[in-house]
Amino acid sequence: MESTARSSESTDTVREEQIQRNDNMAEDLELGNTKSTHLINDIVLNYAWKDIDVKVKDRTSGKPISILTDANGIIHGGEMVALMGPSGSGKTTLLNSIAHRKAAAGATTTGLRLANGQSIGVSEIRELSSYVEQDDALIGSLTVHETMQFAARLALPSSVSKKERLQRIDDLISSFGMQSQAQTIVGTPLKKGLSGGQKKRLEVASRLVTNPKIVFLDEPTSGLDSTLSFEVMNYIKQIGKKNNLIIIASIHQPSTKTFELFDKLCLLSRGKTCYFGPVSTASEYFERIGYKMPQKVNPAEFYLDLINMDLAKEGDNIAAQVKHITHSWASSIEANSLKEEINMAINMSSDPEKGVPKVSRVRTAKPAPWMIPWVLFHRSWIKAYRDIVAYGTRMIMYLGLAVLMGTVFLRFSTTQSHIQPFVSSIFFSSAFISFMAVAYVPAFLEDRATFSKERANGLVGPLAFTISNFLIGLPFLFLITVLFAVVQYWLTNMRPTADSFWMFVLWLFLDLVAAESLVVLVSSIFPVFVVALAVTAFANGLWMCVSGFLVPLGILNPFWKYVFHYIDYQAYVFQGMMVNEFKHRTYECDSLGDGKYQCMYPSDLNSVGKISGIAVLQQYGINPNIQGTWVGIMIAIIAVYRLLGYLVLLIKRT
Repeated sequence: MESTARSSESTDTVREEQIQRNDNMAEDLELGNTKSTHLINDIVLNYAWKDIDVKVKDRTSGKPISILTDANGIIHGGEMVALMGPSGSGKTTLLNSIAHRKAAAGATTTGLRLANGQSIGVSEIRELSSYVEQDDALIGSLTVHETMQFAARLALPSSVSKKERLQRIDDLISSFGMQSQAQTIVGTPLKKGLSGGQKKRLEVASRLVTNPKIVFLDEPTSGLDSTLSFEVMNYIKQIGKKNNLIIIASIHQPSTKTFELFDKLCLLSRGKTCYFGPVSTASEYFERIGYKMPQKVNPAEFYLDLINMDLAKEGDNIAAQVKHITHSWASSIEANSLKEEINMAINMSSDPEKGVPKVSRVRTAKPAPWMIPWVLFHRSWIKAYRDIVAYGTRMIMYLGLAVLMGTVFLRFSTTQSHIQPFVSSIFFSSAFISFMAVAYVPAFLEDRATFSKERANGLVGPLAFTISNFLIGLPFLFLITVLFAVVQYWLTNMRPTADSFWMFVLWLFLDLVAAESLVVLVSSIFPVFVVALAVTAFANGLWMCVSGFLVPLGILNPFWKYVFHYIDYQAYVFQGMMVNEFKHRTYECDSLGDGKYQCMYPSDLNSVGKISGIAVLQQYGINPNIQGTWVGIMIAIIAVYRLLGYLVLLIKRT
């Protein structure tokens, strides 16, 4: 009887609170069309998930196994809920599921996600929420204020004035206690910036600048000590209360002070719910089912110890204990009240008299599509000239290579003994330029990681990222090419005319752009540093082998010739640079005396002791009159690499 009475009382309380919330909303909605539209677009009364199940295929048997079972929960505006459990309990799986993200690799998710009691899909949840991942997506060379600026410019429409945008940024920086760090850089491997706690605060603040109503946080305190954890979560709590946000965070072993900041607790073990409800009543609930919490114990640690099966030993009753806890929850009055509250929200959303905002009508204004590439370009420009790892190190590397090449192939003359060294210098100039483009892999992977997280929050698309990434590289690649050519070209004593020099620069520039485009394609397919590095190096080695220098085209195996040679950008660069050097030059044969000469290449000038450069080109099977065609093919190869890279990003979600 006592349990029944408590259940009835709990249900009545929930119903009264829900009705009061919606009555207040209805009063607001009666104030006029302008305010009504504003509220419909900006206010979420509650967010719930019902009957969430996640299944994956067992690797051994191939049968589906459940990694999350019958998860239910509801949270209201201004509240903060903690998803807790030991490692492997399903915290991140649940967080991803309710955020309409991929729960796990190869997982199938069923159940409802509900905003204001209405089922919502991926597009709606992106309009309403922001997701802050465990690993930060901050760009180390930007300052705190710049990070907030770019986040706002990627999310806020042009209708928001610059003054309003800056005010919102300043307010958030102030709210998170970072005024004194506003002009401090985030931090790079070579230059120290923010502390770990400050980075976490900035990560959350940069998501809040987009004005979400729901915030998902994946392990926001990972890597922080108890003091910094409390600091970060306390700032988030204050912002949530002030702006009536719904905050859902997965968290691992918080301190007592941090744990008490949360309004609600969702406790999981092996994918099953052990408790969902107010933090303040959790100890009472567990005492009722037979697990009294001792005094002076961290409540979070107590609850986790109850359900942690990771360290269970033979003879322990921990498995039976966890089974008892999960079964007790499934049949508890609290679980029934939770389901009734969710059902009540669903029923009230379908009652027009209650005036519950329709989330299907939510359409957040976005920046103009053409603005996104420009914002990304601007951000990448700042990163490129500040972060010497991205391009500065590469400039030094290529300059060193130019000195090496120029001093090894030093001051060649126009005698026939220097023809082959000239050819070798041309080949290795283009081959080394291409091969060393692998140094761009880490910089691109960093940009790709930032893109992936911004894309998941609906801020940036693959096309905008691809365009900005391509454009930002061009001036730096051109500068690298000129620096290399100025040193190597004149030291080697190649054809001493301005037009020949700039044609040499053009070919090297196209070579470097093509090589970097290959890096982008490979790194988009394989976003793992070691794998991307290995595949790119292998591809460049292949292009070197079939370019027509190491093995002349006339005797190259037909398979390699017809399958790879004609799509080898290094081949066209080699041919173009050969024509540039040899087409308008002649070389002296060795004199044998008495007007006789020994010439290494047959030429119509042999009788006068000379070799025409055209004769050298003929020996390599190079047509000296189709340079324009080769330039066009190079541009086409670059375009295809970039297009394929875009398509890979479009198809892949991570």
